[in-house]
Amino acid sequence: MKLLHNFSKLISYLTAFTLVLLVALILYDATARYLFSSGSTALQELEWHFFDLIILLSLSFTFKHNAHVRVDIFYAHFSEKIQKLINIFSTLFFVLPLAFLIIYIGYSFTELSFMQNEASSDPGGLTHRWIVKSLMPLAFFFLALQAFEELYKNIREWRAL
Repeated sequence: MKLLHNFSKLISYLTAFTLVLLVALILYDATARYLFSSGSTALQELEWHFFDLIILLSLSFTFKHNAHVRVDIFYAHFSEKIQKLINIFSTLFFVLPLAFLIIYIGYSFTELSFMQNEASSDPGGLTHRWIVKSLMPLAFFFLALQAFEELYKNIREWRAL
């Protein structure tokens, strides 16, 4: 548990640092484009890759801190025991199956991109597109790990109530 907690913290620091890089890159790109009439396709694509990294790697951190999207109309009014039961059910029947499905599909998706040596179709764009595509199965693997931790925690807390 402690190892997963520390790993999740490390990933959150990585995404925070990437967010700072993204802001700097956008600032540079906008300044170059509007003040100096020059731009770079590769830098614009790198912005999207940084954005992908931030969103995908933040999934597990968001799940850990219960900051994910949920319809709280009814949930907020349930007892803590019912809330834990809903968390257990939703993790078992929604989060984990979806994570495993995306890992399975994403692996093939990444492998095909790697085998084809996929690159941007734009002139001056980035090569090695498989690197950013590999974030999808990787991020959902991290989400599955976090889901198992949350499942264990919710079962333990549900039994204690």
